[in-house]
Amino acid sequence: MQLSELNMHIAAALQSCGDDPGPMNPEQAHAAMQSHLDCTVDECRVRRRARRTLVEAGRCVLDERATR
Repeated sequence: MQLSELNMHIAAALQSCGDDPGPMNPEQAHAAMQSHLDCTVDECRVRRRARRTLVEAGRCVLDERATR
């Protein structure tokens, strides 16, 4: 699979938990969630952005405990 210039930017941004990768599509968000599986949304900006993207796209429904 070849990465487009945009996807390469997203892939580079996904490396660091402290960097916000910016807008992503649901497929990119899913990949981010997989690559940051051991992170929490409280500590990892990548996982936080990815979760928000998936929720907004209707691909993820949060348990009410996650919205407190």
